[in-house]
Amino acid sequence: MKHHLASPLLLSLLLFSACMTPPQNLDLSLSRPTAQNKYRVSIQPMVPSIAINQLHAWQVQVTSPSGEPVLHAHIDVDGGMPQHGHGLPTQPAITQELGGGRYLMEGMKFSMTGWWEIKLKLDSAERGADAVTFNKVIALPTANKT
Repeated sequence: MKHHLASPLLLSLLLFSACMTPPQNLDLSLSRPTAQNKYRVSIQPMVPSIAINQLHAWQVQVTSPSGEPVLHAHIDVDGGMPQHGHGLPTQPAITQELGGGRYLMEGMKFSMTGWWEIKLKLDSAERGADAVTFNKVIALPTANKT
């Protein structure tokens, strides 16, 4: 009888883990044009490695498609895990304009491993509204082998 109980549980675990595998051809670039090509946006975490359940900041670079810095942009931050159907566990926000089209995004946190989306909605007086989505896969840190 134990065999019959273990099989559905094992099958459920296998199906759960399989559906949480990120898509194979997921674009993980951290620099790309917005949906309507009004901006080019690059994001970069300000820590060397991202730890689960720890707040961290990112730098966001916003330029025109030809590379001129976009100043005084309004940027809203959203995101989540598409495969889990939930948003970010925090409410990250742009807290400072750093100059030269660079902005500080604080309050970012990933609560588990897997595929996350970081969604930015941008608006500026010169270029108007547009949006961009970045994909980030958070993995468990690997142990150093000595």
